Amino acid sequence: MLFLAKLHRDKQLAYIEDYKFHRSLRDKLTEKHPTLDDEQIDLVFRALRDYFWMCNKGKRRMVAMPSQVVDDAWHEFILFTRSYKLFCSKALGRFLHHTPTEAMSSPTVAQEGIRRAWRLACAKANINPRTPDRLPLIFGIDALLNIPNGFTYVLDCQDRNSPAYGTGYCAGHIGCTGGCAGDSGGSSCGGDGGSGCGGGGCGGGD
Repeated sequence: MLFLAKLHRDKQLAYIEDYKFHRSLRDKLTEKHPTLDDEQIDLVFRALRDYFWMCNKGKRRMVAMPSQVVDDAWHEFILFTRSYKLFCSKALGRFLHHTPTEAMSSPTVAQEGIRRAWRLACAKANINPRTPDRLPLIFGIDALLNIPNGFTYVLDCQDRNSPAYGTGYCAGHIGCTGGCAGDSGGSSCGGDGGSGCGGGGCGGGD
């Protein structure tokens, strides 16, 4: 039984990794972010695949959305209702509802949803979440692409020699509680305005 469940999960993850987003969806995101070129748009959708992977691995636990531009891409995808519904069914086995992006409430206070997002993103990128030497793509993409009002994370906000000193959210303070492979415990939430999941999916409550 466990073997069959693992096969099913592996099939879902492979579907997420191989999924090709429709050109019209890319065009919509380009309209919203006209400064991004094709290569950068590709990067955003790669990060969106990462997020769906994270939601799959997180099962029905809260997984916060750490990027504004990836959240924008997700929102545009949802508007392609039939394609999105089919994707959710094959990738997650349930419909993934969307609510606004959620980041830490302050540069040093991490909510459980962002902690879980950090653990999962690090697991996917083979990064030690306790002693990271780089940011996972979905945590670094807003700064990398200079997204207006994006979420900026730095590895060490306390490094006074860093040009990022005093800015952004401290990735080094998110920490890792429990397991770091995405199947750790933790409370779930309902549709309370954060990008988390409770009962229905990793993007908000039903």
